[in-house]
Amino acid sequence: MIRLDQSVFRHFPTANFLRKISILLVTLPLLTSATSKLVVARESAIAPYEIGLWGDLPYSQEQEVGVTRLIDDMNAQNLAFTVHNGDLKAGSNSLCDNALYAKALDYFNALKAPAAFTPGDNDWTDCDRPSNGAYNSLERLDYERQVFFNTKFTLGQRRLAQTVQNSPLCLGVNGPVPCVENRRWTVGRVTYATLNIQGSCNNLCDTAPNPEEYTARNIANIAWMKETFQVAKERKSAAVMLISQANPGWDLSDPTRAPLRDPKTLVQTDGQPDGFKDFLLALRTEAIAFRKPIAYVHGDSHYYRIDKPFLDAQGRRLENFTRVETFGNNQANGTNDVQWLKVTVNSRSREVFSYQPQIVPSNRVAVPAPTPYGF
Repeated sequence: MIRLDQSVFRHFPTANFLRKISILLVTLPLLTSATSKLVVARESAIAPYEIGLWGDLPYSQEQEVGVTRLIDDMNAQNLAFTVHNGDLKAGSNSLCDNALYAKALDYFNALKAPAAFTPGDNDWTDCDRPSNGAYNSLERLDYERQVFFNTKFTLGQRRLAQTVQNSPLCLGVNGPVPCVENRRWTVGRVTYATLNIQGSCNNLCDTAPNPEEYTARNIANIAWMKETFQVAKERKSAAVMLISQANPGWDLSDPTRAPLRDPKTLVQTDGQPDGFKDFLLALRTEAIAFRKPIAYVHGDSHYYRIDKPFLDAQGRRLENFTRVETFGNNQANGTNDVQWLKVTVNSRSREVFSYQPQIVPSNRVAVPAPTPYGF
């Protein structure tokens, strides 16, 4: 028989000790319940985890139904967090009223996992189009900042703390404001950041271009991107993932979906105002210096793909850089592209990120989902 040294309990009168233990046992579950919605347990440095990426949704009432199913599908999986890369509605013939943002907030908060978001041009830049209500686009961006970015936490039923770009480098209706939509966070050994980079020439074309707003935000985005790589180096991150809305165009291969640019000089060649060259030049420099895997996630052109379109000044492919474009609107086919992308993040693997498109069974259009047993 093992005999316990009675001196272990010498300083704890039995009744008092038992009373304290009882209080502790009752209190701990309450503390856990109170904090579980605010903080997501940090993944260990080596444990793989999964995240969900989506965007450019919903563009129609039919797609709103599809988004509800998509959210249910995400909630059925154990995701560390999700990110919507902008465009909460169609670019034309849809109002940018307050109800739009309230509905989107409900979507994000229906997600069990922390839900990050970066604005899209349809959410604010294009709101000055007459068919969208002829709003002041900067006022709409200010409103988005108020609705979605009023704390340092993500949205979602569980919330993840983020670092916020609080310097007043961006513009609002009344002058300089913090770029609170630009966020950064680290899970495990991977650093993530969102950047407010927009389609429609990044606010340099369309109904009411605003070069002053673009210039301020572009400087802020470049600074945030550079700082993200510096933080990743300091934390010895195994990889970086950047998320924005716009497809900036990477080369001369895709005239139907993106701006055309010389892949070596990164100069846009299609005659449209270039809202991306300076950012891409800075990004290329950082990507080469970082050397480790980089995923650049965007939407905008509504074409799911994963490729390596980024070249150096000599025309050589940047092997560590991967472009990831999420599924997005395809109004002509209803819920056909109301899908999402699951990314497995494993900092012990050489490429860190691996990708698996998630086709929501009830959102299939062209080919019905199989029966449970294949009959």
